[in-house]
Amino acid sequence: MDDNITLKKFGTVQFLNFALGFLGLQFAWQMRIILSGPVTEGLGASPFIYGLIWLAGPFTGMVVQPIVGALSDKTVSPFGRRRPYLLGGALLASIALWIFPNSANVANFIQNISGVTLPSLTALFIAAVMIWIIDACVNVAQGPYRALVPDVVPEEQYSIANSYISLAIGLGSVVAAGTAPLLKWAFGYQMSIVAQFVMAALAFTLAMTWTCITIKERQIKKEVEKNADSGKNSESFFDSLKNFFAMSPEVSKICTMQFFTWIGTMCMMIFFTQYAVHTIYCVPDLTTVGQTTKDLYSQAILSGTNFSSVCFAIFNLVCFLVAIPIGVLSAKYSNKKVHVISLITMILAYIGMFFAKQPRAVAVLMGIAGIGWASICALPFAMLSQFIKKGTEGSVMGIFNIFIAGPQVFVCTLVAWVISKCSFAMGSDYINYHWEYAFLIGAVCLALGALIANAVKERV
Repeated sequence: MDDNITLKKFGTVQFLNFALGFLGLQFAWQMRIILSGPVTEGLGASPFIYGLIWLAGPFTGMVVQPIVGALSDKTVSPFGRRRPYLLGGALLASIALWIFPNSANVANFIQNISGVTLPSLTALFIAAVMIWIIDACVNVAQGPYRALVPDVVPEEQYSIANSYISLAIGLGSVVAAGTAPLLKWAFGYQMSIVAQFVMAALAFTLAMTWTCITIKERQIKKEVEKNADSGKNSESFFDSLKNFFAMSPEVSKICTMQFFTWIGTMCMMIFFTQYAVHTIYCVPDLTTVGQTTKDLYSQAILSGTNFSSVCFAIFNLVCFLVAIPIGVLSAKYSNKKVHVISLITMILAYIGMFFAKQPRAVAVLMGIAGIGWASICALPFAMLSQFIKKGTEGSVMGIFNIFIAGPQVFVCTLVAWVISKCSFAMGSDYINYHWEYAFLIGAVCLALGALIANAVKERV
């Protein structure tokens, strides 16, 4: 297909088909965010070890997305350029999603058939490996998915297309986070953690399959073959990085904005469930106690985890509700202005959660933070898409993901370390940690992101 062909505008049905795969992706990712903490803590992970396990996301994001993005730019197959990566990532991630909550059973199975006594942390090691596989496969799908926007959508609809992705992220997260609490509230049935991960695996595979079937890719065959013949496919990562920043001086500002924004975002994403369990529901640290003590607090842990799921559902429901209005407003008033205002609402919510003690107040504040999340999921990508050269979409989105994944390293290490050093006594027998400090750090970083966003000069 000719690269210069005029793309037809998408209608509502096409946008929904396009966004459904991301709904499945976010469904799986949201389950990993909410429940990875309780699973790994139950296997013996301290706050700092938990943060190190979370390094799976940023490291795979920084390595996998640039490589896969560049490969997808040059891929020629009967299935298209991007679709093999979308569907392959979904299928492999779904297998790991099933294994992860069964890590203890897998360790016991290996021990039984081998007859060898395994180290006590074997199950935790298996869980950590599964998290790395899940994150790697999500990144395999996510980079090429973002590259589909400039591939198949007209430039004047970039903001709307990314808003539909934001809508899918919100809806997928609402269903993922809200299903177990809803079943508990409506029918008195507590859905197991294993069942929730199986549900996520099915959602990821089925939704991504639907998008791959319904969205017709442009096959830029001539351009791909021309690049291969001229040796462009051997371009080094540093050459790609140089070309990335050469697109426009504004690209550096957008990347710096994204870096600080995602430090702030991940301060909440990574630590919220632990904050809900240990700060709001006052469960002490249980990583070094016996099973009897763990059983004593099992109901409080369950209540805190369910509350976290409800809060994430509210957070993402607001994202879902405001995603399209944010796209419309940004088309009218500019991406930059809408993004800055949205980040300010998120900052105020974080400050509120730092001081909040009551579950109802935290739930309301999470809803307010969802406004900023809807903008983060859409507008930075719309701002960057204005500067992308044709034929480099996957590579550009892969490199851009470094400024999403990289900040997570900071959060998983330094912020986790700060929290691990900020313990306090609970009575005479237990300790707890100041998980709420993550929100204070996050608010400062979001403020820096908003200031930098305000300095970006967009194309008119």
